[in-house]
Amino acid sequence: MNFFGLVRSCLGIKTRNDLEFVTICNFELALGGFSDKGHNSPPVILLYLSIFAMLCAISGEAPQVPVASRKSGNVFEKRLVEAYIAENGRDPVTDEELSLEDLVELQTARIARPRPPTLTSIPSLLSVFQNEWDALALETYTLRQQLTQTRQELSTALYQHDAAVRVIARLSRERDEAREALSKVSIHGQPNTNGDAMQVDSPGLSDALIAKVEATQERLSKTRRKRPIPDDWVTADRLNSFTPLDKSGPLLPGARSLAYNGRNDSLLIGGKDGELGVYSKETKAVVEKMDAGPGLVTDALWVGDRIVASTSRGYVKIFEAGSEVGSFSGHAGEVASLAVHPSGDILASVGIDKSYIFYDLTSNTIATQVLTDAALTTAAFHPDGHLFAAGGSDGQIKVYDVKSAANAANFDSDGSIAAISFSENGTWLASAAKGGSNVSIWDLRKGAVIHTIDVASPVSAVQWDYTGQFIAIAGTSGLVVQQYSKASKEWSEPLKSAVPSVAIEWGLKAGAILCLDADGCISTVSSR
Repeated sequence: MNFFGLVRSCLGIKTRNDLEFVTICNFELALGGFSDKGHNSPPVILLYLSIFAMLCAISGEAPQVPVASRKSGNVFEKRLVEAYIAENGRDPVTDEELSLEDLVELQTARIARPRPPTLTSIPSLLSVFQNEWDALALETYTLRQQLTQTRQELSTALYQHDAAVRVIARLSRERDEAREALSKVSIHGQPNTNGDAMQVDSPGLSDALIAKVEATQERLSKTRRKRPIPDDWVTADRLNSFTPLDKSGPLLPGARSLAYNGRNDSLLIGGKDGELGVYSKETKAVVEKMDAGPGLVTDALWVGDRIVASTSRGYVKIFEAGSEVGSFSGHAGEVASLAVHPSGDILASVGIDKSYIFYDLTSNTIATQVLTDAALTTAAFHPDGHLFAAGGSDGQIKVYDVKSAANAANFDSDGSIAAISFSENGTWLASAAKGGSNVSIWDLRKGAVIHTIDVASPVSAVQWDYTGQFIAIAGTSGLVVQQYSKASKEWSEPLKSAVPSVAIEWGLKAGAILCLDADGCISTVSSR
């Protein structure tokens, strides 16, 4: 018998099924109960209500295993009422005597016990708040641990970065000190008292090159003094009308070398990062670029249609038709300047390692290397090709015999030599000291300064023209051209233009002066 059968027998109601029984009970209870049937006693009503309440009379919760008392009709949780009967032997509600045999187990569907209400009182709220606070404190503690770990990792990374920077700085300082020490290496051996220079790592110029030097000197020395000034050459009156006509945009950043090729009316520019560019005056654009390797291009020049460039990393490179055909690294440090012999077959380079090197351009080999007593900064060949001059950081212009490397003469200046240039008359040499505003004109025969030109700003370059009567001087404040008249034996200044320049070149037939500024722009100063 199930629970509803038990209730039907207690109430004396006969029905065909449980659904019909529940319907009758609802109707009778709504009308006032079962009083007319004699079944309105409390036990019977409690039994009826327990059908629908189905809550344990002890715990007040839905029982997992419900049982009903035959005497009182109350529903209990089996384990609770059994424990109570075992201890007291009475009904928990009516206090009647009750045994386990008076309990009837009810057959009901398994009920999922609902969660008890937890936020219905202040203690329960305080308990929830405490739990939340504990969780928040634990999370905060975890975050603090993570923050501390992250700070330690960041501190370690910053320390490693600082250590790397210090190592790089130390290595850079040691490199600079090594270069400086190399440039100050003293030459040990016989003192240079008889005008002889010290030969290093080479036997000297070959017989073929010596013969070429002698032949060039003989040919040029005979014709140079008798050479007339070309009829279409620039005059002082025309120089007076020179003005800046056009200026290119920046071509090569950091450029400081400029060379003019009259054969194709183009300019060779050397910039930073080994960049070389050929600028066409006709198209006003860079038409060809080459790479001279790492470092700044310190000097560049034309040798016929070939290009020669030197770099601050100690390289001298030769290009032909845009391709590299020769590369030399004979200098221990920066190559400061280049010069080409009038024959076109000998190239010279000077460096901060206190040496100058002659190259045989017919075979692209090093012909000889000569050590001097100071770092060398600039170089030039005599127009006849028998003398070679090199400016030193000690303020001395050192003149050597090309064939024997003997020190023919020394001219003392006021500071490190920035620029030198031989006049085509064969007897004069112009020089400028680094940071100085004066250009000194030396007479090679007298070994003395015969004229000084003050341009009132630091001089960066000097350049004689082909006739030897005009000298162009480039400086930070502008361009100056002075003329020496053989007839009056006087100096004049036909041109002064506010075109700041780091390098200059005379154009074709001296009809223009081409200037390179610090931004890598080329300006043309000429008459309209």
